[in-house]
Amino acid sequence: MPASGAVTRSTLRQQIADALRDEVLAGRLLPGQEFTVKQIAEQYGVSATPVREALVDLSAQDLLDSDQHRGFRVHQFSLEDFRGMVEARSLIVDAVFRELESEYLAARVHGATLVSVRRRAEEATRAARSGDLNILIGYDLRFWRELGALVANRYVADFLHRLRVQAWVFSVPFLRDDDEGGKWLWHGHEQLVDAFTLGDVVAVRAVIGEYDDHSLKWADRLGSPRR
Repeated sequence: MPASGAVTRSTLRQQIADALRDEVLAGRLLPGQEFTVKQIAEQYGVSATPVREALVDLSAQDLLDSDQHRGFRVHQFSLEDFRGMVEARSLIVDAVFRELESEYLAARVHGATLVSVRRRAEEATRAARSGDLNILIGYDLRFWRELGALVANRYVADFLHRLRVQAWVFSVPFLRDDDEGGKWLWHGHEQLVDAFTLGDVVAVRAVIGEYDDHSLKWADRLGSPRR
């Protein structure tokens, strides 16, 4: 909110985009589900203009598909899309850490920022172990965003955040529909923070590698004909 407390069109646009993104991440708006600007405007009790702008923003993030005659629908990512997200994420993160020196890493992760990251890690770990998907998603996204900001430039951090949102959008319907979905929620957040705190680049890469392997094993399970 602006300092004056006034809700401008730009802040309303962002609030609507954030709210709809949360609806998709929570699985209340499912892949392929269609809706119009008018329906969303009536739902939130706002005018059509900021809604249309918010929907265009989400379309640019590949979370929605736009149809000139039918409105918008939640984008349906495929299993191969998900594997591609994990691969892209892995390549970028590996490039970030390949030349990173331990002394540089140790110098960056200190003070209030690290305290905040550790708090996110603790909450995400707790939610993952208890199978609480609703709580996990928010903390997981904040955790990775704050952690990425410590070592990557803004453009890389923003791109990785976008990939993680898309990965969750793909994953949520499957995890909610799977009696064993909770067993596949990664909970190595605190282990990763510990490696960062020690400035141990090798350990950081190992934990992130385990995270990516975990994601791909889950993808293999989804693609198994026995499932």
